[in-house]
Amino acid sequence: MITYNSDGVRMPKIRRRDTSAWIKAVAATYGRKVGDVGYMFVSDEKILEVNREYLGHDYYTDVITFDYDEDDIVSGDVVISLDTVRSNAELFGKDYDDELHRVIIHGILHLCGINDKGPGEREIMEAAENKALAMLKK
Repeated sequence: MITYNSDGVRMPKIRRRDTSAWIKAVAATYGRKVGDVGYMFVSDEKILEVNREYLGHDYYTDVITFDYDEDDIVSGDVVISLDTVRSNAELFGKDYDDELHRVIIHGILHLCGINDKGPGEREIMEAAENKALAMLKK
């Protein structure tokens, strides 16, 4: 089950049923099924608290993913800062909804095993995001 909640921010306008179907379709392209995935939309200050408490980082980010996978079942929590999504959309000249969907799927791609920290990994993640976004637009 995929759930969507917010903490301290207005819930973004997403079509939950369509978004959930898209998330499941993307996971399936990696041979994965979606179990329990919780999306939490928060402010920059809240994501900074999460970063500090759970990861020991002292910086803002757009998304943090907590992986609770079991075998081929994707499960976890995806925390998204809507403040950072908004600022990144403006900074990179992107549509807010497109940037929000990029970050939503970024979390699932992490849960499917795609990383973006090491050399060359960012390019792989960007290609996976673009492929997933193209699936959304069909």
